[in-house]
Amino acid sequence: MGSGPQRIVCLTEETTEIAFAVGAGERVVGVTGYAIRPPEARKKPKVAAFQTAHVERILALEPELVLGFSDLQAEIARELIRAGVTVLITNQRTLAETAQAIRLIGAACGEPAAGEQLAEQFEAELAAIAARPTRPARPPRVYFEEWDDPLISGIAWVSELIERCGGEDIFPELRRCRAAPQRVVDPAEVVRRDPEVIVASWCGKKARLERIAARPGWDGIGAVREGRLYEIKSPDILAPGPSLLHGARQLAAILDGVTGAA
Repeated sequence: MGSGPQRIVCLTEETTEIAFAVGAGERVVGVTGYAIRPPEARKKPKVAAFQTAHVERILALEPELVLGFSDLQAEIARELIRAGVTVLITNQRTLAETAQAIRLIGAACGEPAAGEQLAEQFEAELAAIAARPTRPARPPRVYFEEWDDPLISGIAWVSELIERCGGEDIFPELRRCRAAPQRVVDPAEVVRRDPEVIVASWCGKKARLERIAARPGWDGIGAVREGRLYEIKSPDILAPGPSLLHGARQLAAILDGVTGAA
């Protein structure tokens, strides 16, 4: 057993993955129903979705620490705090903030050295992907779609990943927009900016690439004409924790293939 809190509840995928990765997995007593990494986390009691949680079930577990992510969990956090529980909610939006969140969660779990090591590995892997020899000589224009109705483009860490992997985000100005409603885009503007690659990751559901290609007027987009539409599953690119490396590798492979480097 580590020296930190002995009963930990994780409300999100990111916090679950980090808690296990720093060696606190045996002390995790409850997780989100969306937890997929590591596989053993799925055996833990499910106590939360994302914006909803079974507060009474969480309290019954007598947690010494509850970990969560995003301002969207503010109401859950408030209920738990009022019940006397120690709660840590991180709110990372960039890759640098994600590395810092890993460090912070590791320390909160009583594993600061492991948290630091995990963050350094995360940063080193991103640097290696950015420096790979097959990186496109000219960055292809990339449209990333986080949701389909309305169209929502990528959050800051996704925009940064596109650049790290050798692409050019067609909506770089949205990087500073923290909330999803601020990142709604006009379908006609996507056509005007003419992406060479379209990557979709619809949060919590399968991306229907054929529906994207069939949108009115989108047959004029280079990515659609060339059939360059791809899906990266949301746990690999929309959960800002160590799993972003899975998404980064897939994104790099897509861009390498598109430009003929691989």
